[in-house]
Parts: sequence; structure tokens; C-alpha cells
Amino acid sequence: MKTIKTLSILALSTFLFVGCGDKKKDNTEETTEVEEVMEVEEVVEETPNIVGVASGNDNFSTLVTAVVAADLAETLSGEGPFTVFAPTNDAFAKLPEGTVETLLLPESKDQLTGILTYHVVAGKFEAGAVIDAITNNDGKFTVTTVQGGSIDLSLNDGKVVLTDANGGSSTVAIADVAASNGVIHAIDTVVMPK
Repeated sequence: MKTIKTLSILALSTFLFVGCGDKKKDNTEETTEVEEVMEVEEVVEETPNIVGVASGNDNFSTLVTAVVAADLAETLSGEGPFTVFAPTNDAFAKLPEGTVETLLLPESKDQLTGILTYHVVAGKFEAGAVIDAITNNDGKFTVTTVQGGSIDLSLNDGKVVLTDANGGSSTVAIADVAASNGVIHAIDTVVMPK
């Protein structure tokens, strides 16, 4: 009888020891899984929206200032998608002296909004799609801007050229700058609506 009692206690102890060990092992596995998930979450970085991308690039500081002055930051941060033909600081510098300063005045907000939205097309059109559209339309493809005007796109030495409503032109200097709500194509000259 004593032997049976001893064996029973030993069996119970073993069961408890193994049970606790399994619980501890489960907790360890669970902790490891949580740490792995946390590591993965830390690595994932979201691509900024159009305004975030432009704000993070010194070459677009004049554009960002203009977007803020025109109260378009919220719109261009929206879901989209948008394609923005974004003038660089050098593009704005080509305008006649005092033009940018005048456009940034509160009384010029409507004119500034019109100019800026003339550089935006609804939808996401990466360079490959733009070039295909130009090629498939006898060398010229017309897009309608958010402002309501149109811009003709063509190719010159393999680069996309924009021709505005006044006959002025601009060349895409850097294509396919990705944003979470569309794409940016940096251009070397500000295009103007009628």
C-alpha cells in the first residue's frame, strides 16, 4: 500500500511538473511570437502621401509653400489617386520676378489655386503608361487637369514634354516619385492655364 501511495504521489508530481513545463513552454512560444510580430510592425514603413513626399524634398519647398497658401494640402493628402506634375524650385524661379510672391498673397489665392490644380490629373499615371498613351495616340496625348483645362503630352528625345494651354512647355525631369495616394513627376517649368 505504501508503494502504491508513493507511486501515486510520484505520478502526480510528474504530471504537475510536465503540465507546468508545457505551460511555461507555451508562454515562451507566445512571447516569441509577439516579439516577432512587433519586430515586423517596426520594419513596415508607410509611403507618405503626395504632400508628405513633396514636404520631404527640398527641391519642392516653393511648391509646398504654394500648396499651403492655396489651402490645397488637405485635398492633395486625400485618398486620390492623383498624378502631380510638380514644378521644382528652379521651375518657379523661371517665372518673371515677383510672380511667386504675388501669387502667395491672400488676394491671389484663386489664381494660385487654378495654377496649382492645373498641374494635377485625377488618377495614377506612371511614366510607362504616359509614354504608352503618347505612342498609341500618334505622338500626342491630351489630359484634362483637375483645374478643368487640358495639357498636351508628347515625347522629345525620350522625355515627356507638357505643352500648356498657352503654348508653353515643360519637361519631366524626374518621373515616378511614388506616394501613397498617387505619383509625382517633377517638371522643369511651371505650366499655365488660360
